[in-house]
Amino acid sequence: MIFADVGIPDWLRPLAKASEDVDPNVLSRFLPPDDPSVRKSAVLILLAEGNDGPEVLLTERAWTLRKHAGQMAFPGGGADPEDGTGDSGLVRTALREAEEETGLDPDGVVPFGIWPALWVPVSNFGVSPVLAWWREPSPVAVVDPAEVASVHEVPISALADPANRISCLHPSGFTGPAFTIGNLYIWGFTAGLLDKMLQLGGWYRDWDPSHVVPLPDRLVEAAWRSEGRRPADVRRMTAIEHDLGRTQGPEPEGVE
Repeated sequence: MIFADVGIPDWLRPLAKASEDVDPNVLSRFLPPDDPSVRKSAVLILLAEGNDGPEVLLTERAWTLRKHAGQMAFPGGGADPEDGTGDSGLVRTALREAEEETGLDPDGVVPFGIWPALWVPVSNFGVSPVLAWWREPSPVAVVDPAEVASVHEVPISALADPANRISCLHPSGFTGPAFTIGNLYIWGFTAGLLDKMLQLGGWYRDWDPSHVVPLPDRLVEAAWRSEGRRPADVRRMTAIEHDLGRTQGPEPEGVE
């Protein structure tokens, strides 16, 4: 859904228009079941006009976390009761989490839409991406090193550049869209959403999915280390994270 009359700039209008009635099945085949045990969460897809054109805010998760350590992500997390319910509650969740993680000043942020919730079965989260314009960018940095390792404002032009686009190959055999920008390796759930954002926003450029780059050892090791996961658990996790843009590979064990 899109919020009316929020005064976004012209360069964001194609994304807003394409997001008005976006089919959730276009975003992912994993949609939240009608089950009260599904935990609501929201991530903030925050876009600003930077020195090199539009940018999006990303974080690198701390390498000591028990889940998804070291992965690039959108700011966000689980809903708290005080966030409230409905669309306004999801917006408050996304903004609160972004402020806690990066020091972002939410007063300078203009939410303009929410994509349908996507389901992450491995953690039973229903994740709602909140689209927002960073009208008045504020300084951002790591607030709590136990949660976030680094904060990045990544140019959309760099994400769309075919030279920075790859297919991530996980040891489980799954591949999906990914990005390598400088020292950043962006993959999984976040890369899938970025790929959809480029398409819906009109920034997409053709790239070569046959350019396959294995997941770096440091990220593979982090996945194995998280909660002492066994091989089957890693395969299950990877199937969910790569679903947004999986290009090949067998159906994983443990996923229905």
